[in-house]
Amino acid sequence: MSPDVDLTVLKPGRHALRDRFLSLDSRLFEFAAEQHWPYAERILPRLSRSANHGLLWFAAGAVIAASRTPRARRAAVRGLASLSLASLTINTVGKRSVRRTRPTLDPVPLVRQLKRQPITTSFPSGHAASAAAFATGVALESPAWGLAVAPIAWSVALSRVYTGVHFPSDVLAGAALGAGAAFAVRGMVPTRARQVPPARPRTDVPALTEGDGLIVVANRAAGTSDRVHALLDLLPRAELVECEPADIAAELDKAAARAQVLGVCGGDGTVNAAAQVALRHDLPLAVLPGGTLNHFALDLGVESERDVGRAVQRGEAVRVDVGRFRSGAQDGLFLNTCSLGVYPELVRERDRFAPRIGDWPAGVVAALRVLRRDRHPLQAEVAGSSHPLWLLFAGNGTYHRLGLAPARRLNLADGVLDVRVVHGGRRPALRLLAAAVAGPLTRSPAHAAVQVGRLRLTGVTPGALLAYDGEVTEVGGEVTLEKLPEALTVYRPLIGS
Repeated sequence: MSPDVDLTVLKPGRHALRDRFLSLDSRLFEFAAEQHWPYAERILPRLSRSANHGLLWFAAGAVIAASRTPRARRAAVRGLASLSLASLTINTVGKRSVRRTRPTLDPVPLVRQLKRQPITTSFPSGHAASAAAFATGVALESPAWGLAVAPIAWSVALSRVYTGVHFPSDVLAGAALGAGAAFAVRGMVPTRARQVPPARPRTDVPALTEGDGLIVVANRAAGTSDRVHALLDLLPRAELVECEPADIAAELDKAAARAQVLGVCGGDGTVNAAAQVALRHDLPLAVLPGGTLNHFALDLGVESERDVGRAVQRGEAVRVDVGRFRSGAQDGLFLNTCSLGVYPELVRERDRFAPRIGDWPAGVVAALRVLRRDRHPLQAEVAGSSHPLWLLFAGNGTYHRLGLAPARRLNLADGVLDVRVVHGGRRPALRLLAAAVAGPLTRSPAHAAVQVGRLRLTGVTPGALLAYDGEVTEVGGEVTLEKLPEALTVYRPLIGS
């Protein structure tokens, strides 16, 4: 028999305080056994069984994720991650540390007893830990969903005493451990609310109470029409233009010619095109995230139609930096990142396979094909010396790593390009992995990083690929990257800033 089901209990010596506590615990258990709450005998035993092995919480996570908002998906993932950590702790440490027998069932009416009695030790309650971990994890990411889940979690914890399988102290200890697991997960992967960038520099923009003067151009391929129409419910006088990806640029120009505020819904590439038009027409931009990753919108602090609608109604906006690249006749803007080397080649390879096998499998295939090549994808002169490079990355603003979460920007108007370089050499996969793990080190055999306002490269291999906000173009010879400080005005809610 494994240690976690060995119910042998050593007879402890006398300890006045402990004995009083155990006596009180037993009296509370007996008090709960005497209670007869309406409908509880039907509901609580079934609810308790449904939470076996976390099945109830996995189902709840699926329901929350199905709401299709980024915050809800993160809340579901955080809740399940917290549950997993709590369960691991309970089963490897908790149950083995305090070998407490289960309560005797004599005071508990037969109708509410579980058909299958647990055989593990009593302290602490694994069901209570899982319930508290899931509910706390969800609430840390999304208070609204946490409020919806909390009554169910409370009922599951209560059911363990009501059905006679745990003492009250078992449940309290389990719940405390579960909540602690959720906060531990937040320490490793901070919630989005803890990473909201500062709302500065603020700027004056029109407050469109009902959206009159706002024209939103939406990328029909993004498949987010429900989100756009939800925005129009908040701003009924706004105008919507839905179009195919090939028509985005033309429709943005038409909208900008008659709009007071230019709106856009789509992924980072669509937002990039809208930013160029907004700058050209000197218009403020309202961004509704509608892509897969939505880096710019999320770093800005805009997640949903409610965020955009509130900012437009109240006239709340900030100015943000824009990056620009130039190479001969080629030029363009980037809101997120600009890169040369392995990554642009990976993007082009992925786009070749994506229509046939899907985005994620295509990404894996592309990475394998690119990293197996024995040639450096980029040769450039920096400070008068020629260097083979696997990757040159320039972020529009400084990227920070918080815990185990992916790096992101906390200030979109810091005036710098965050430049990372992976030097050429053998074993590109190991070098790229080492660079990713190392973070912004200033000196490293494989990796270097620097923050500058402008970067000039010469001797760049003709036909080298350059990726910017998910788009790819060819460059060669001289490539210049620079910042346009606080060039773009973007709506975002300023509450809590």
